[in-house]
Amino acid sequence: MKAIQFHRYGPADVLRWEEAPDPQPGRGEVRVRVHAAALNPKDVLVRKGKLRVFTGRRFPQRSGYDLAGEVDALGPGVRSLRMGEEVFAMIQSWRAGACAELAIVPEGELAPKPRSISMTDAAGIPLAALTALQALRDLARVRRGERVVINGASGGVGVFAVQIAKLLGAHTVAVCSAKNAEHVSRLGADEVVPYDERALEAEPGPFDVIFDVFGSAPHRKVKHLLGPRGRYVTTIPSPGHVFRDLTTRWTKRPARLVVVRSRRRDLEQLARWVDAGELAPVTDRVWPMADAAEAHAYIETKRARGKVVLEVG
Repeated sequence: MKAIQFHRYGPADVLRWEEAPDPQPGRGEVRVRVHAAALNPKDVLVRKGKLRVFTGRRFPQRSGYDLAGEVDALGPGVRSLRMGEEVFAMIQSWRAGACAELAIVPEGELAPKPRSISMTDAAGIPLAALTALQALRDLARVRRGERVVINGASGGVGVFAVQIAKLLGAHTVAVCSAKNAEHVSRLGADEVVPYDERALEAEPGPFDVIFDVFGSAPHRKVKHLLGPRGRYVTTIPSPGHVFRDLTTRWTKRPARLVVVRSRRRDLEQLARWVDAGELAPVTDRVWPMADAAEAHAYIETKRARGKVVLEVG
């Protein structure tokens, strides 16, 4: 098979679409013939070596955590899936490997693909939508009628966060650039704050939840906007956010760090929403797998509106 690999940490041009051994599924694992794989900021951080404490120094390393494809082989003990079934998944571990013709995924980390959309669109769902769902439902505990700010509403996680907040019954305030305001409104945002025209921290609060997807609204800058029981959630694993997550999680105004988990039941919920027409994936650009370096460079501009996807074949 072929896979995206890199033999050292570095810029986007270290990525290679090259021959690699066919992986074999172990107990409880599924081999997926990949049709499409989505990119995330995590892929860039791993490639640069920013997370080498987790990924180590052994090369070559594989790339990619999100995929959609069909079941190609079943390891011993797998009972919930059948050969040829269309699936989508987020690979939980640091081993990565979604950007390949074949990928190994534990049975509990994949689910049947939404029937109503393409493989390309399905590949862009898992990590971003799971992050939004688990941040808003589990950490922020969003309730009907609450005012919820989504900072970075037009990006990969943000487009799902706007829609999921609405599905949870919230009044959604989306922060994005002025050029993306109309797009975010179509996704269901009740209000839009164009950050290039006015600052979020100057907005009239209070808000019940602030979800900082983009990283430009740290807790210290926006905590004054939260109500007496306001909750703050971020995707940015800075030392300060880790400390606040540990020390405030049981308080009336917690500041939490979302660490996404690949859960089959959550993937199934996302698929139900998609097939019901209640949740729409947003695919910004699509590249062939061989052009992964170009796609990585685009991700690094932080201008993607929705997801960036690589296709096999």
